[in-house]
Amino acid sequence: MPGQTSMRRAALRIHGKVQGVFFRESARIEASRLGLTGWIRNRDDGSVEALVEGPDAALEDFIQWCHRGPSTARVTQVERAMGESTGEFLSFTVERTS
Repeated sequence: MPGQTSMRRAALRIHGKVQGVFFRESARIEASRLGLTGWIRNRDDGSVEALVEGPDAALEDFIQWCHRGPSTARVTQVERAMGESTGEFLSFTVERTS
């Protein structure tokens, strides 16, 4: 199909002051704006974890956003592992802490 973009998956771990600062909901809004699917959740160690799928360019925009987060966040590190999209998600959701 002409103009078709490649779909990718990113597993992200965001470190810093990222809990209790509206990070997950802000990320949900940003991911939805970019047309991405997947989920985000707090981790017991104080980090935030996300599994995100979508077009390469939108995924890169989201990852760059994660390096900043909302204005109240202080991101110190974003770990990423890239893979192939599975298409298993219908939307982007905030999940329970794991």
